[in-house]
Amino acid sequence: MPTSSPKRAALFVTIMAAAIAVSGFAHAFDAKSIEKEKKSPWAVFRLGFSAYKKGDKEEAVEAYRYAADKGQVGASWKLAKMYADGDGVERDDYQAYKFFRQIVEDDVRPGSPDESYVSDALVALGNYSRTGIPDSPVSPDLSAAQDFYMRAAATYRNPVAQFELGKMFLNGDGVKASIKQAGRWLQLAAEKGHAGAQATLGNLLFQSGKIVRGLAMMTEALSHAPASDLPWIRQMQEEAFALAGEGDRRTAIALADSMREGDSDGK
Repeated sequence: MPTSSPKRAALFVTIMAAAIAVSGFAHAFDAKSIEKEKKSPWAVFRLGFSAYKKGDKEEAVEAYRYAADKGQVGASWKLAKMYADGDGVERDDYQAYKFFRQIVEDDVRPGSPDESYVSDALVALGNYSRTGIPDSPVSPDLSAAQDFYMRAAATYRNPVAQFELGKMFLNGDGVKASIKQAGRWLQLAAEKGHAGAQATLGNLLFQSGKIVRGLAMMTEALSHAPASDLPWIRQMQEEAFALAGEGDRRTAIALADSMREGDSDGK
């Protein structure tokens, strides 16, 4: 009986073809694939995004790094977020900080399609500067934090940065305390629907004697606050309600409903 046969040969060819196909898929985002797209960092960024969506985060990181080195701002932002969240890589806040810093230093002009990346990066740098990063060269620096927030708030009208600035002026964190300045930044963020800013501004109004308006803003903020902010906003609102008269409570609830309906109509 012969050692080989047409059937066995065909089976061998099929197995080898399958192995090659699997190998090709597993390395779809290797250096060769990236090299083919080297003239287009955007194309490499899209390769990375596709890999990320499929769960191939190691390949995504490789593609993002290549694109980021070639100046693709979105790739730097994705890497920063992955390191900040420990998403597909070991969490490393200092690595995230460096990528966010790279975005800010790329001199993206306001109005550019990439401005949202810069705005977000400035807020992230403000947060890191505010607390510092253990075991890294980044120490707590409230002055630097204020500068990053101010750039995001004033240049890009970022509501998160506006809220953070409002809190800094309210509490005198690294700046001279100023209710007027705090109110200004909180108002700007509140107008964009930032729940934390609405609640904080509402509490300021309540304390200044504008009971109904303040209660209404805190109540309305509760209706759309993210889960992470619900506990402190609810506590603030409940404490204020406990001090208010029954008539003011009812009027505030009605006003909050009206404010909510107005927001819905405007969408």
